[in-house]
Amino acid sequence: MTEEWRVVWPDGSVHWIAGRWQVLMSESGEPLRMLGVNVDVTERKRAEEALLEVNRTLEAQATVLQSREELLKIFVRNVPAGVAMLDRGMRYLQVSDRFCADYSVDSSEVLGRSHYELFPDIPERWKEIHRRALAGETLRAEEDHWDRESGTIWARWEVRPWQSADGSIGGILIFAEDITRRKHMEEALSSLSRKLIESQEQERARIGRELHDDISQRLAMLAIGLEQLQNNPLEVQSQVETLREETAAISRDVQALSHELHASKLEYLGVVSGMKSWCKEFSERQKMEIDFRSDVSSPLPFDIGLSLFRVLQEALHNVIKHSGVKRAEVQVVEKSGEVHLLVKDSGSGFDIEAAKRGSGLGLTSMKERLQLVNGQLSMESKTMSGTTIHVRVPFKSEPAV
Repeated sequence: MTEEWRVVWPDGSVHWIAGRWQVLMSESGEPLRMLGVNVDVTERKRAEEALLEVNRTLEAQATVLQSREELLKIFVRNVPAGVAMLDRGMRYLQVSDRFCADYSVDSSEVLGRSHYELFPDIPERWKEIHRRALAGETLRAEEDHWDRESGTIWARWEVRPWQSADGSIGGILIFAEDITRRKHMEEALSSLSRKLIESQEQERARIGRELHDDISQRLAMLAIGLEQLQNNPLEVQSQVETLREETAAISRDVQALSHELHASKLEYLGVVSGMKSWCKEFSERQKMEIDFRSDVSSPLPFDIGLSLFRVLQEALHNVIKHSGVKRAEVQVVEKSGEVHLLVKDSGSGFDIEAAKRGSGLGLTSMKERLQLVNGQLSMESKTMSGTTIHVRVPFKSEPAV
């Protein structure tokens, strides 16, 4: 989904913004979340307007004795976009300041030189476009790539012929807008969307395994026990307590699983108490020790609490999966207008830089959560020396009622 709109900055300047969004849907087909990126395309819009003005002016001046070529050079020199004017031999007649800036050249060194001499690595397909434009075609591409030794450049371009005073084609105009940064942002957005979908599928698979491998089997055993009681009524007295305890245990585990998905305890216990209660349930379920300490005097907003809670869940799940130890420390502290969350373990540790370069979503998910509340995340980890995750989120403290 794409859209463009005009905005006025506080200083009175006019800008154009292009938005690109992707909506993620739930299994029921309802919109679940939306990811997007906005890009300032003011220069592109100005360039488009300038090119239209070039054509209108040339048409209006068709009967004027002034050289069309000289008039066109004036426009190209002053257009606020990357534009180059070349003759039929693909030699530069004029370039705009933006063109020089984009390609790190000086106009005094460019004029008169061959386009292919200046850029010997131009793709062959672009040379064919130039030949077609010299034959009278106008061609354009919303996005195209140029693989150079320094890296891939993405561009939005238009190539059109220009006419001499006698009506013959004197050469071509090349309009090129560097959209490399926008493409990188779109690729990052696409990658994040893909990772979020993968994360959802992994979470569903994990819940499915727990329901199938644990809850489902225990319910089956419970059903067998009840059937045995039906066949042997005399054993009811001796077996009913065992079955009751197993039913209660299954109920607790289903409840704990639901708490993983919905942070209801944060709502009715408060953020800190809800996190402490969840840590207690998690430690019992995973048979580990969690030393939970807190020093928060102000009630935390629910959006901040939910972000901290999700980071805490991710961090402790990582302790279970990767640290090799069964003990962790959790601290929630308020100081200097910030709430701090620390999760520590003394396990195997990991290479932080390698984790950043990896394809896992854990780090991305935590950072994305914290960005929603202007939070920051830092990590310390060394092989065989444990890991510390430190989260800082600013908030305005209010007295507890």
